[in-house]
Amino acid sequence: MDPNRKTAIIVGVLFLIATIIIIIGGVFSLSIYETDYLTAVSANENQVVLGALLEITAAAAIVGIPIAMFPILKKYNEGLALGYVGARIFEGLTIFLNTIVLLSILALSQQFVNTVTPDASYFQTSGALLLASRARISILVDFSFPPGAMIFNYLLYKTKLVPRWLAALGIVGGALLFVTAPLHMFGFNPEPMDFLALPIAAQEMILAVWLIVKGFNLSKEIAV
Repeated sequence: MDPNRKTAIIVGVLFLIATIIIIIGGVFSLSIYETDYLTAVSANENQVVLGALLEITAAAAIVGIPIAMFPILKKYNEGLALGYVGARIFEGLTIFLNTIVLLSILALSQQFVNTVTPDASYFQTSGALLLASRARISILVDFSFPPGAMIFNYLLYKTKLVPRWLAALGIVGGALLFVTAPLHMFGFNPEPMDFLALPIAAQEMILAVWLIVKGFNLSKEIAV
C-alpha cells in the first residue's frame, strides 16, 4: 500500500477513535457530577476506571493525528505543521491530566466509603477542589482544540489535500468554538451554545470517513 494512502487511513481511524471514545468516556464518568458523588463514584468504580482508560485512549489518538500528518504537512508549511503538532500535544496532555484528576476523585470516594467515621468537611472540600480542577483543565482543552483544528484545516484548504468545502467547514467549526471557550472560563455555559460544537464534530466524522475511503489528493504541490 502507498505510504500516503496508509497515512490517510490511519489518520481517519484516529479521528474516529478520538471523537467517539472521548464522548463514551465522558458518559462512563457521569457519576462524578451526582449530588452524592462521594459515594456514587465508588459504587460505579468499574465504569469510572473504564471512562479513565477511554480518556487516555482518546488522548493518545489526539496526539497521534498530528504526528502521523507531520511528514505530509511539513512539505507545504513546516512552521504551521509544527504548530499543529504542538497544539494537539497540549490538548492530549490536558486530557491526560484531567484523567489523573478523575482517578483522584475515585480514590477519594473509596477512602470516604471505607472510613468508619469520615470527616465530612475534609472529604467535601477535597472533592470540591478536585471537581473544580477538572472543570478548569477542561477549559484548557476548550482553548487548545480550536487553534489546532483551524491550523489543520487551513493547511488542508490551501493544499487541497481534501475537498475545500470540507476543510472550510473545519475552519468555521474551529472558529465557532472560540466563542464558547471564554464563556466556559467565566462559568457561563448556556445549553444552546453547545450546538456550536456540532459543525466541527460533524466535519471530523466526515473527514475521517473521507480519508479512509478516498485518501489525500497529492496531485499538486502547493506552497502555503
